[in-house]
Amino acid sequence: MQSELTDGYDMQQWTGSQTWSNGKIGTAGGSYVGFTQWMPATACKYLKTMIPAVTFSDFYSTVYQNGAFFLDLFGPWSIEMTQPSLVTNEYIQHRMDSVLLTLPLIDIDKAMGWRVPFLRDWLSHPNRDKFWEATSVGDNYSKITASVYNIGGWYDILLKGTIENFIQMTSDKIAPEIRKKQKLLIGPWVHNWGNNKVGELDFGEEASFDSRQFHLRWFDSQLKDINNGAMEEPPVKIFVMGENKWRFENEWPLARTDYQKYYLHSKGKANTINGDGWLSTELPKNEPADNFTYDPANPVITKNTWGPFNQTSIEKREDVLVYTSPVLKEDFEITGPVNVILYASSSAKNTDFTAKLVDVYPDGRAMRICDGIIRASHRNPEQSPSNINPGEIYEYKIDLWATSNLFKKDHQIRVEISSSNFPRFDRNLNTGNYFATDTTIIKAEQIIYHNEQYPSCIVLPVIEN
Repeated sequence: MQSELTDGYDMQQWTGSQTWSNGKIGTAGGSYVGFTQWMPATACKYLKTMIPAVTFSDFYSTVYQNGAFFLDLFGPWSIEMTQPSLVTNEYIQHRMDSVLLTLPLIDIDKAMGWRVPFLRDWLSHPNRDKFWEATSVGDNYSKITASVYNIGGWYDILLKGTIENFIQMTSDKIAPEIRKKQKLLIGPWVHNWGNNKVGELDFGEEASFDSRQFHLRWFDSQLKDINNGAMEEPPVKIFVMGENKWRFENEWPLARTDYQKYYLHSKGKANTINGDGWLSTELPKNEPADNFTYDPANPVITKNTWGPFNQTSIEKREDVLVYTSPVLKEDFEITGPVNVILYASSSAKNTDFTAKLVDVYPDGRAMRICDGIIRASHRNPEQSPSNINPGEIYEYKIDLWATSNLFKKDHQIRVEISSSNFPRFDRNLNTGNYFATDTTIIKAEQIIYHNEQYPSCIVLPVIEN
């Protein structure tokens, strides 16, 4: 990871200076190959445009989400990138479920059978420090002069990085002539973007994407100066799920967004889909708190991270709190960043809290829209990580990233609260010890508050059309 900037710069400088080159370089690629576009983009004078897809430009905030290690992505990926030649993919897949349960976590490579030094390095640096400095654009966005067409998916595992790159390149720190050359396109996709069938939903033929034609049109515009209308289009193009249509916008987040708080309510028993939890815009008053036990030995299992999947089996667990709105009387669109503000206490010195936004269909299906996690030790992003005092109430802001979804008439809005989402994220063992070398498991008694003093809620970016 330390050489992407210098290697990329050398390659681009050489290419741009050749006699057969017109001095204009364009780059394209997704995932890690998107990251390798961003790193040298601050330096090369020949770079005129980029199409980084489903990617990021800050490695730390990709490996760790609010303090939780992105296990389901970087565990298997690290192993697959280093597998010996005689080891088959079938062997890896057969062993992966048990390997992800490895304790201590830093020995995950040993459990598979070979060493992965860079994975051990990542697990040894759970906080942003000098180790991560060379793996981020950081404050250098203003040095980038290229036009950038960012491509992402609402269900992509790297969506946050894609959006953050666009926001940084359209901020006031960027020269106006550069800002106007930035684009963002987000479809209803996972990491292998461009399909109309995603997870358990079909978003229709309009969601299909001709990548080749898209790239040719953009590169013709930026590298050959062909006036084909690409630059005249509004800078943001999003696919509104539920409505299943594309729409152009002028900025991100949308300037007309009405951020509305939907508060968690219950009579003290929101556990499971059959509990008494509900959502409404009315502030809670003297309501009893909700309780559940988080056992790292029996974590809430991720219902597939790759797209929208029915969550009803998960909602039957006692350690999942479920809050559901009344049946919607009309269509209800949210487009933009989604956050949960949670007031909670724990019996542990350190623990996790998770949140999930769900679209409930009239037939009972509960389809995941977006989700997030926060490690209690990382509750204050501006401060150094620290353990919590057992029994003390803290405020947690859980970032669920972003979405664009039309909750249709007769649907319901649902929020799930728990303390694990495994193996999407590593298990917090609740001890307060260094997570990568810890082997002790402790159960945690979690209390979620929703009253006048501690009004837990989800903040939805509502769009009136």
